[in-house]
Amino acid sequence: MIANVGKQPYRAMTKPVIVAGREKRAATPSQARNFLDAMRGLFRWALEAGHVAVDPTAGVRNPARPKNDGFPVWTEEDVDRYEARWPVGTRQRVWLDVLLYTGLRRGDAVRAGRQHVSDGVITLKTEKSRYTVEVTIPILPVLATTLAAGPCGDLAYICGERGQPLTKETFGNDFRAACRAANVQKSAHGVRKIGATRAANAGATVAELEAIFGWQGGAMASLYTRAADRRRLAKGAISKLDRNAG
Repeated sequence: MIANVGKQPYRAMTKPVIVAGREKRAATPSQARNFLDAMRGLFRWALEAGHVAVDPTAGVRNPARPKNDGFPVWTEEDVDRYEARWPVGTRQRVWLDVLLYTGLRRGDAVRAGRQHVSDGVITLKTEKSRYTVEVTIPILPVLATTLAAGPCGDLAYICGERGQPLTKETFGNDFRAACRAANVQKSAHGVRKIGATRAANAGATVAELEAIFGWQGGAMASLYTRAADRRRLAKGAISKLDRNAG
């Protein structure tokens, strides 16, 4: 925005201009949403500070989310391929296991470190909740083994080649490269999904999933428990299709 219209007077940023900016990015809804979020933040601040009389973003709708399942979920075969390529003792394995065995989003995963652990439990306020929702995650033995082997950073388990902490964007890019090297064409977010799937299939309740993953309201956790319930019911009922049963 600064590069394109940074020299324009703020009064030129009318509601139609904001709408046009959203539509310009319609092919990439996430970029359109990021554009709107940035403009809303700017003009809400400007309005409260008395720099503008009208917020041109008021009433501008977010772009519709694409109707798909979002980030593809990792499969157990994906996990096997990644683990074969990146064994315990590599930083790439630390990356996967922190994501897989904590359920943290990448923005929280890159912050998690020894300073967040007490009595074998990670306690962390999540980025997406604006640091208002706290999750408590016991460190499983499999994760403890990986962390002990390292390499880990001083303040964060996930680190770069020289032990330095990573931003979530850099980590996302580096993790994607590690996945491609393991012939896994997926992302960090899909690891979170397989973690939730594993937990639900093991019988985790909505409340338990929300406690682990920092969700609220029941909707997201219910997606996983319903899917797990359907699988369990189908497995138990399939024999009833046999005409000779009973």
